Amino acid sequence: MFKGLAALLVCVTAVGGSSAAAPQVASYLSHDGTLIKAWVYLPPGALPRGSVVALHGCGGLYASQGARKGLFNARHQAMADWLVGQSYAAVFPDSLSPRGEAELCTQKIGTRRIDQTQRRADALATLAWVAAQPWAVDGKLALLGWSHGGSAVLAATDLSRAEVRSQVAPPALAVAFYPGCAAALKAGYRRAVPLVLMLGEKDDWTPPGPCVELGMAAGAEVNVYAGSYHDFDNPVGEVRLRKDVPNGVHPGQGVHVGSNPAAREQAFARLLVLLQQAFR
Repeated sequence: MFKGLAALLVCVTAVGGSSAAAPQVASYLSHDGTLIKAWVYLPPGALPRGSVVALHGCGGLYASQGARKGLFNARHQAMADWLVGQSYAAVFPDSLSPRGEAELCTQKIGTRRIDQTQRRADALATLAWVAAQPWAVDGKLALLGWSHGGSAVLAATDLSRAEVRSQVAPPALAVAFYPGCAAALKAGYRRAVPLVLMLGEKDDWTPPGPCVELGMAAGAEVNVYAGSYHDFDNPVGEVRLRKDVPNGVHPGQGVHVGSNPAAREQAFARLLVLLQQAFR
């Protein structure tokens, strides 16, 4: 049995104020030996209909400013509440804090200490940990991620990797919101499980082109949402230019991020159908 499965679950207060359910916190070993922490949301009163492991982007799980500073940011809290509201368990591993990082977004690609090697290790360990829990339903496990976490979804479902081929708890579904796909495409990504990509048409941080190409090559479902930028599923805020991000289509010129409520609604409607189909 994977050595990190004997994790201790400790009840804590709600991460996000008005969340649909108060989370628990779990600690277990990543496949690279790092002790990581995950926030676990369970629907009250009944066993979950299935479980979703959700992987944060380069900004980490937590808000860095405003009233939510130090708490789950609005996007993650909204997803946790939505999943619990649909009677699914939601598990959010933190890949940054245990490794001494608060965020990666302002760091140039190639200089980051945390890349998809660590993210893959965390994702696979979390899937294995969830599958071993008494509330988990056999075979009803999904992997979801945003941006850097979306790329981690690709990293954790790539059949060219030995650790993916030998994993003990493969998901029934993998969903990646606006991942960076160029590296996976160049490496000859081969999907191990059903894969769905949720992309913004106007994304100038992780552009949709390489993902569309990867999706076609891998036989994945590709959804491109018109008029949408990076972070289009955020429930709050408007489109803005982030000049502190050195990466993207135009390095040094910043990237656009922000909500598109119509696209968010469409993506969540599709996600609901996908989970229902995967967890039959």
